[in-house]
Amino acid sequence: MKKTLVACLFFVLAGCEKPEYEPPVKTTSVPPPVLKPVVESSTSPADRQPFYGDLHLHTGWSFDAWGMYGMQTTPAEAYQFASGEAIDFMGHRVQARRPLDFVAVTDHAEYLAVLNELDDPESELSLSEFGERFREHPFQAFGAIHHAYTQDGPLPEFDYAGLMRSAWARMIEAANQYYQPGRFTTLIGYEWTAMPEGKYNLHRNVIFRGDDAPEPFDASKSQNPEDLWTYMEGLREQGYELLAIPHNSNGSGGYMFDWVDRKGDPISKAYAERRQRNEPLVEVFQGKGQSETMPAISPNDEFADFEVLETLLTSGEISEPAGSYARDALGRGLVLEQRTGINPFNFGMIGSSDFHNGLSTSEEREFTGKNWGVDPESGMVTREEAAKTLAQAGKNAKSDSDWDSLNGKSQSDLVTDLTIVGSAGLAGVWAEENTREAIYDALARKEAFATSGTRLRIRLFAGWQYPETLAADPDWVAKAYAGGVPMGSDLAAQPDNTESPHFMVWAGKDPDGANLDRLQIIKLWLADDGYQEKVYDVALSDGRAPDPVTGKVAAVGNTVNLQTATYENSIGDAALATVWQDPDFDPAVPAIYYARAIEIPTPRWTTILASRFDLPLPDNGRPTLQERAVSSPVWLKPQAQ
Repeated sequence: MKKTLVACLFFVLAGCEKPEYEPPVKTTSVPPPVLKPVVESSTSPADRQPFYGDLHLHTGWSFDAWGMYGMQTTPAEAYQFASGEAIDFMGHRVQARRPLDFVAVTDHAEYLAVLNELDDPESELSLSEFGERFREHPFQAFGAIHHAYTQDGPLPEFDYAGLMRSAWARMIEAANQYYQPGRFTTLIGYEWTAMPEGKYNLHRNVIFRGDDAPEPFDASKSQNPEDLWTYMEGLREQGYELLAIPHNSNGSGGYMFDWVDRKGDPISKAYAERRQRNEPLVEVFQGKGQSETMPAISPNDEFADFEVLETLLTSGEISEPAGSYARDALGRGLVLEQRTGINPFNFGMIGSSDFHNGLSTSEEREFTGKNWGVDPESGMVTREEAAKTLAQAGKNAKSDSDWDSLNGKSQSDLVTDLTIVGSAGLAGVWAEENTREAIYDALARKEAFATSGTRLRIRLFAGWQYPETLAADPDWVAKAYAGGVPMGSDLAAQPDNTESPHFMVWAGKDPDGANLDRLQIIKLWLADDGYQEKVYDVALSDGRAPDPVTGKVAAVGNTVNLQTATYENSIGDAALATVWQDPDFDPAVPAIYYARAIEIPTPRWTTILASRFDLPLPDNGRPTLQERAVSSPVWLKPQAQ
C-alpha cells in the first residue's frame, strides 16, 4: 500500500533584541569528574552518574506511524536498536552508533496497533466496513481515526478494545524482555494523545516504574488532563508508580500552561496540587520544535531563537506563544503560587525524540527532516530524497492533496518545508545505576536535564554557604550535595547571617562532540502581578570577558566548514564550572533558577545532508546551530517575615 508522508507545518522567524548581560563571576575550567562504572547500587548521591535516554518513541504500532509513514517496526525492534543491536528496517540493515542507556516506547494509546490489522486481508478489521473503505488508503484510515478520537467519538464499525488489549500486553512483554539491569533500561509507557478541536496539542507520555501496567487511559475516553490525573491517582492507590510528561507545548496554542483549567475556571489550589503531583517533568527538546523559550517570550535572550516551530502541529496556524513554553510556565507558576499557595508548574525538564519509526537517534548526522531517525551508513536516504527535502527550504510548498482532502484546507493554507524541524533531544538523569528504579526515581525527583541531542552533561546545585573555591575541589560533587540541594529541588529558607544563595554549576562536553561556549543561569522572579526573567552568563570559555562598557560578550567564533560539514574544537572549553551568586537577590521575592550550557557552533543537519550528497546548501539562513542542555530548576522561597 502506498504510504504518504505529510508535514503540514510552517515557520515565521521572529526578531530578537540583544540582551543586557550581567558580567560573569570568575570562571574555573575544570575536567569532568571521573565517571565510575556502575556495578551495583550506591546509597551516596555523590556517586550518581549521567544516563541518557528517550522517553518519547513511536513504532509502527502507532496509528499515525502506520497510516502516514508506512512504518512496520515493533516495540521489540525499537528496544533492540536503542540498545545497540542491528535490525532490519525497510530493507536496510541499521544500527545505532551510540546506544542509549534507557528508553520507553510510547506508542499512541488511541487505537494501539489496530490499523496494523489491515496488513492481514483476512483479519476481522480488514473484512469489516472500515477495512473495505480504508484497507488500500492508509492515510485516510489514519485521518478517520484521528478525527474520531479528537472530535467525533469512537468509531462504531468494529470492536477495537480487544485488539488494543492484546497489543498492550505485547508491549509490556517486549519492555520486560529487553530490560538489562545495569546496562539498558526499558520503561513501560504510552502516549495519551489529547488534541482538542483536532489541533491543540495537550499530549502527555505516561511512564511506569515497574514491570507491569494496567490498560492505558486513552484520549478517546477524555481530552481533559484532569481525567488522566484521576486515572493515575486511582492506579497509585492500587500500588502502581507512574508519572506523566507533557510535550510539544509549543504547539498547544497557549493551552498547555494556561491560567485556567480545561473548563475555563481559574486554576485552584486543588488543581495545582494535582498537576504538581502527576506531572513532575516537561519535555522541552524534540524533533517538532523546542519548547524551552522563543524570542516572543524572551526577547532579551540572544539564544532564544533556536529550532523554533511556531505553528500548531496539524493546521498550520500560528500557535499562541504565551502559555506554550516552559520558561513562561515557570514564571506563571510563581504567580499562581501567590494566588493559590501551590505552584502547578513546578517541573523539571527533559528532551526526547518523538520519532515515529522506532529508531531513536539524536545526532544531527542521523536526521534528514522527517519524523524519524536514520542510520547514515545504511543507504536509507538517497540523493534524490535529500535534494527534494533541501529544496523545500524557505519555500511555501503546497500541501499534499491527501492532507488537503482530510482537513478541508485549500492547498495554499499549508506548507511542507521539512528543513524547519530539527533532530531529536535527549533525556538526561543523574542516577545511582542504570535500572528502572534508579532511572524512574531520578525522573520523579527531577534530578534530570534536557539536551537538544548532544550528550553533554550539566549539573546545578544551590546552597547558602558554598565556598568560592568549590568548583576547583576534587570532591566538589559530594560537598555540593552536603551543603545544598541539586536541580529539581526547593532551597530551604535563607538562614541568618547569610547573603545571597550560592549556585554551583558545572557542564562537561559530549565526549564525542563539541566544546562549550558558555554556561548561563536563567532567573525568573515574581514582579508586581507577573514575573520577570534575566539571563546571566556565569562562565565563559577561552578566557573571554564582557565588554567593560557595554557588558556584551563577544561570540565564541565559528570553525564550521560549510562545504565539508565539519568543525574544529579549537575554540571553546571542554568543561566549565563556577560558584555564582545572584547580584540582584532579594530575600523577600520568590525566584527560580536553572542552568543552560551552550556548545560552540556545529553543522546543522541540513548542512550535513547537503555535504553528504554534494548538494547546494539550503537557503534558510541556518547552516549551523549551537546545541545546548538545560538543567531542571531550583526554586527559592522568600524569607519568612
